[in-house]
Amino acid sequence: MSHVTVRSDNPRPVDPVPPSRPARRRAPRWARWCLALGATLMILSGVALGGSEYLLHTATSKVTQQNLLGAAAAPRQHRTITGAKNILLVGVDTRPHQDASQLTRSDSIILMHIPADHTQAYLVSLPRDSLVSIPAYDNGATPYRGGKNKINAAFAFGSRGLTGPAALSHGFELLALTVRDLTGITPDAGAIIDFQGFKKIVQVLGQVCMYVDETTTSIHVGHDNKTGAPAAPYKINPDGTVNHRIPGVTPNIYTKGNHCLNPAEALDFVRQRDLLANRDYDYGRQRHQQQFIKAVMHQVVTDGLDSPTKLAGLLSAVGKTMTVDDGGISLEDWAFAMRGVHPDAITTIKTNDGTFNSRTVPGVGSAEILSPTSMDLLRAVRDDTVAAFVQAHPTWVADSGPTTAAH
Repeated sequence: MSHVTVRSDNPRPVDPVPPSRPARRRAPRWARWCLALGATLMILSGVALGGSEYLLHTATSKVTQQNLLGAAAAPRQHRTITGAKNILLVGVDTRPHQDASQLTRSDSIILMHIPADHTQAYLVSLPRDSLVSIPAYDNGATPYRGGKNKINAAFAFGSRGLTGPAALSHGFELLALTVRDLTGITPDAGAIIDFQGFKKIVQVLGQVCMYVDETTTSIHVGHDNKTGAPAAPYKINPDGTVNHRIPGVTPNIYTKGNHCLNPAEALDFVRQRDLLANRDYDYGRQRHQQQFIKAVMHQVVTDGLDSPTKLAGLLSAVGKTMTVDDGGISLEDWAFAMRGVHPDAITTIKTNDGTFNSRTVPGVGSAEILSPTSMDLLRAVRDDTVAAFVQAHPTWVADSGPTTAAH
């Protein structure tokens, strides 16, 4: 199998910046789902971990918790789990243990909406190239003056000049402030998901089986035709776009149909966007990420939580994958509140109806413009009227694909 070479294809911001052994008894179904939800981070409740009393304690103790929302958070006094909840989920390529001259960019930005009855969840992905107003912000190291830019630049501007937990907190805070200004949504909790850590979850499972809905060609991973050694199949531009195919190298190709992907293949698959059909850019990648995460959640529930040999490693991998701000509500309460959400009750919704609506903006480049209907969707998330929006706009619901595939 090819060695995976992971490379960020995020656009650079245009503002000048330096570049005891686990219990064996079977957990109740709601507890198994809550643990799976957190285990796959889902990008889904990144904060909803649960299990038997023992598993609940073990799981929550392994999750890194810190203040991420900062000034964007609702008042933390007397917070309760009742009512509709919105969780801001941010995916990054790797945890920022790099030097301060390197930027941490948000690769995925998802609003997870849980209606007041807590029986389902909606996922709304904010395209990372969305043109937004990023507020002025001072992280104590490198101030940002504010202005129009792509939304994924907010995390970079908030974290620049910082490392470690401080970079995470300030990057997330500025992104959360940007989302709040754009949508009117004050997040109830937040989570940062490390995609490299996510790979470790798949390593514990051994593989993830899923349905690939379209043949997908990797721009990052392939093999030399003469030696069979791992090799990059395409020359990549500094902005992450494809320059040209490298002769003599065959790329990894994930054909349409059922597949069981190893950890390297899985991470490579969910990163692809440039060569997808119809040039649907980030929308195709968002769809594949959502399909993949649901497949992992299903497999964690069916294969992982009942395995004494996998459970300890799974919990450890979860803790290394996420950094969580619980918003003043304990993880145990989040887990209990999520007990009614089944993987099949997760609905993913496309902004801009899955169409790339670009405009060239001076000083920013090609950026995506959120349509008036997309803004209606975000207001529906704010007002807990997403079900009515979905009923009125059925084509905006993304096909997240089957949650199982042949093992």
